[in-house]
Amino acid sequence: MSDSARSHGPAHPAPNQLHQHDDTHDHPHDHPGGLSGILRHGAHSHGHHAAALDPALATERGIWALKVSLAGLLLTAFFQVGVVVSSGSVALLADTIHNFSDALTAIPLWLAFTLSRRARDRRYTYGYGRAEDLAGAAIVALIFLSALEVFYQSFQKIVQPTPISNLGWVAAAAVIGFAGNELVAILRMRVGRDIGSAALVADGLHSQVDGFTSLGVLAGVVGVWLGFPLADPLVGFGIGAAILLIAWGAARDMGRRLMDATDPQVTALVEQTAAAVPGVLAVHDVRVRWLGHRQHAELHITVDGQLPTTDSHRIGEAVRHELFHALPALQEVTVHIDPVEDRPGDEHLLTAHHRASD
Repeated sequence: MSDSARSHGPAHPAPNQLHQHDDTHDHPHDHPGGLSGILRHGAHSHGHHAAALDPALATERGIWALKVSLAGLLLTAFFQVGVVVSSGSVALLADTIHNFSDALTAIPLWLAFTLSRRARDRRYTYGYGRAEDLAGAAIVALIFLSALEVFYQSFQKIVQPTPISNLGWVAAAAVIGFAGNELVAILRMRVGRDIGSAALVADGLHSQVDGFTSLGVLAGVVGVWLGFPLADPLVGFGIGAAILLIAWGAARDMGRRLMDATDPQVTALVEQTAAAVPGVLAVHDVRVRWLGHRQHAELHITVDGQLPTTDSHRIGEAVRHELFHALPALQEVTVHIDPVEDRPGDEHLLTAHHRASD
């Protein structure tokens, strides 16, 4: 017997619709804070934040944040371009390239948010949430390419050194680069938390790190002013190394996401939540995956084999309900119900040879 996410009754709307509760339940509401809490639990979605619950509103707010942050970073980067041309600072050039790449990361995310509006169909039966993960892969590629360009320009500066002028303007551009990235980071993270988008929160953290690379340019200016001209290309190499570290971390996280990896604590939470439902005798074969910033889950529960079908179904629905509360980012969950029989396992003999070894 299988209780699928697409066969539930009126109390549980179809996927991509608003999943509402009357908020009279007595479930705890103390979700972990910080990025780890957002990645594991998403925004609180028990009716307190309409933006997190309404997919259309969440998408609109996400796109708005991306538009504003794109404009802000492009203005910052274009200002820096003018200073780079007049000063010849390779460290500032490196920071400018990085700011351009960071600004452009808004574009694939913007496209992903737009694509996620589309309803699932007979070809994309899981919907279009994976577009967000593909956008993340494109972002990683842009970050990596920007690091290569920074290394190349820094090397050229050592091979063919050119004097740096307008140190005051370079310093001002570095400070503006820091301020622009910090403001964009605050906007992206705040909206990301409001709508439950881990990708937008992570992109905000990326902007915050970029802001500190701008402060590295300021350190290079100080070195040149003190009579050490190689400080500029050396700081450029340092910024390139920092970008590579960001690219490596992002590539690792995106690789895990594309391989359907999830936090083992989330798997344990699913098991514990389902096992606590009255009537559930055992929980096994739990699977959880991310599609964009939404989770999909599958699990098996064991119930008394003598129960009527309607009672078994009711237990399965109770499990789903508790899981929706425990994991606010959960969009779909499929519960397979296994009955306890006198000869356990006989009911699965027919399909046992089709099961892949775990």
